[in-house]
Amino acid sequence: MNNFINNQNYKKDVLETSKYKLDWNELKNKSILFTGITGLIGRYFTDLIMYKNIHENLNCTIIGASRDEKNIQSIFPQYVQHNNFKYISVDVKEKINFDENIDYIIHAASNTYPIQYAKDPIGTIYTNVLGTKNLLELAEEKRVKKFIFISSFEVYGKVENISKISENDFGVVNCTVLRSCYPESKRLSESLCIAFSEQKGVNTSIVRLSRVFGPTMNFESSLATAQFIKKGLENEDIVLKSDGMQEYSYNYVADAVTAILQVAIKGEDKEAYNVADSKFDIKLKDFAEIAANTCNKSVIFDLPDEIEKKGFSNSVMTILDNEKIKNIGWYVEKDIKQRIQDTINILKNNDGEIIC
Repeated sequence: MNNFINNQNYKKDVLETSKYKLDWNELKNKSILFTGITGLIGRYFTDLIMYKNIHENLNCTIIGASRDEKNIQSIFPQYVQHNNFKYISVDVKEKINFDENIDYIIHAASNTYPIQYAKDPIGTIYTNVLGTKNLLELAEEKRVKKFIFISSFEVYGKVENISKISENDFGVVNCTVLRSCYPESKRLSESLCIAFSEQKGVNTSIVRLSRVFGPTMNFESSLATAQFIKKGLENEDIVLKSDGMQEYSYNYVADAVTAILQVAIKGEDKEAYNVADSKFDIKLKDFAEIAANTCNKSVIFDLPDEIEKKGFSNSVMTILDNEKIKNIGWYVEKDIKQRIQDTINILKNNDGEIIC
């Protein structure tokens, strides 16, 4: 995995995000435990906070949690000796012990790729549910200011006869289908957050992300957006495993991170927030076409095999209503075409070599 240390386009991207209008003073001299630190969201989140620490004296300590300590060291070698960066090797399915103070906990560790759901449904459920339980218990012990659970549009299931999904709109999730291990365990984890707030007094907020993409993606994953961008960068036509007429909300990783921060500071207890913006609401085939056009390639269509089908969502529409998060101040400036272009620019070095 690339660590972007010398990637000027990535540094420019983080610099732009650092100017996001947030009450940054709320994070000054605080500490944040972030699970899944080496993932899509965690990598960008860490680079943003560390930029603010190094250049603007935010003095906000990141405590990165991951099962693989060596992976943390390889992705963040520039921070391992920094006073504001700490890391611990943990399996969130086990009880978590940590001696130091924690002000915020952001729980983002999860199986997030469709093939993972199909191959390891038990691990998917346990990481979501037991991980959330263990971290909520830690939040109670440390009396944190806020516990943020990173959830997903997947909790809504199959919603019909509605143009946009608000936080109170829920459709059908068939729990006897293997793929439901992910949305059902996310739903139960959300319920755990509410229960811990009511019964234990843990201040919790839930962030329901739409489909997130960006340069920190794992390009070996089975996510469609990752494969679209990877194929384009490798000078290959982009393969679409359906007719692409599904309508979805998307997020660029930087916008997802600012949303999490906005909810951490302004979000209300026991509330869930959709993270989406209308500039990122498009059909799947349109995403593929933007990526293909940016790389001067074409889109071709190919049916999935049986293993792939088990990991696929049957949802044909997940356009999320974003009024609630807008009401606490979150905003997005660029549109999806610009952000796909940004992603591709970052994933090429100055010589045009692919680095994903």
